Amino acid sequence: MLTQILKYIFGFILAIVILIGGGFAMALYFMNRVSAPPPKPIYANDNPVVKAQAPKSQTSKTNQVSLEQSSPTPDSQATPQDTPKPESSPEPLLPGAYKARVTWKQGLRLRKEPTADSERTGGVAFNQKVIVLEESNDKNWQKIRLENGEQEGWVKSGNVQKIDEQDDTQTAESTEQ
Repeated sequence: MLTQILKYIFGFILAIVILIGGGFAMALYFMNRVSAPPPKPIYANDNPVVKAQAPKSQTSKTNQVSLEQSSPTPDSQATPQDTPKPESSPEPLLPGAYKARVTWKQGLRLRKEPTADSERTGGVAFNQKVIVLEESNDKNWQKIRLENGEQEGWVKSGNVQKIDEQDDTQTAESTEQ
């Protein structure tokens, strides 16, 4: 009879230990899953940049070969000036619009309308230059356009920082040298 009672108490304690241990293991598993940072998002405009760089290098090689055949000195100096897109800079900004840079480290999602539930239309990478076109009535959203004019959409306010034209031209000149 005493052994029956001891078996019952031992079984009860063992069941409690198994339940507590299983709950603790599940809690650790979910805590680790929740605390892990998500993978970096891939936006629609990420792939064309990589593909666009490869043809430029091929075309620059063919340009160099043709330039060497014709006259190497004057044409070779003109080639580096052609690679930055001069078409985007002379375009005047709309009234109230200004140039800015994305400050959110993970990049931003472009939305069709100024709501979080709106359809995604693309994305903008960290530190990419954009043009802020307008703000929503409640000042929580900003309508932006990529500097090259390929995409346009709404992003949450506070994730871009206005850049000065003087700073922008200085950084462009320093990268050319």
